[in-house]
Amino acid sequence: MTLLDLTPDEVLTTTRSVRRRLDLDRPVEPEVIEECLRIALQAPSGSNRQGWHWIVVTDPELRAGIAEYYRRAATAYLDAGSGPVQDSHEGERRAVQQRVSDSARYLAENLHRVPVHVIGCLEGDARQIPGELQAGFWGSLLPAAWSFMLALRARGLGSAWTSLHLRYADEVGKLLGIPPDVSQGVLLPVAYTVGTDFRPAAREPLASVLHRDRW
Repeated sequence: MTLLDLTPDEVLTTTRSVRRRLDLDRPVEPEVIEECLRIALQAPSGSNRQGWHWIVVTDPELRAGIAEYYRRAATAYLDAGSGPVQDSHEGERRAVQQRVSDSARYLAENLHRVPVHVIGCLEGDARQIPGELQAGFWGSLLPAAWSFMLALRARGLGSAWTSLHLRYADEVGKLLGIPPDVSQGVLLPVAYTVGTDFRPAAREPLASVLHRDRW
């Protein structure tokens, strides 16, 4: 597998949530997924417990099953809408949100066609974890999932961080045989990307979110 000619900073700043530019027709080699997951396993976890598990789904019927639950959840979420625009700045923000919503709807309609679904899980029932420990619990999975996305980007593949399927976590769990004491944290649809020319996204200035010593 050839790595893209990107610096570490470029990988970090150009790893996007890819939906419309996922190549739905190009197969993804299993060894590429495994290579990226090996890299992801170097991420930190609480007390170095490494309680993560990764379900790599390529079976068309299982992908279709996941996609159906995802579509139901995404449709309800996206159709919820929002209130009227209050000012021009709000209008600009809504325009960006609309583009993201359109992209998310596209993924919901085509998830079954994405060649690989990777579900990151963590040992333990999140519903039984006290609120003050939730950050530590999920902090043992999310860094590894992000590392996986970075490794994909470096190899010309893309994904989109999503968790909408968790509305039907029990149903998806039964579909895939996930034990009840294992929690799903993220669904990563994976494919090669159409082109690799991703750029840093627009973000608020650092000064608007930076606090020194006090809020």
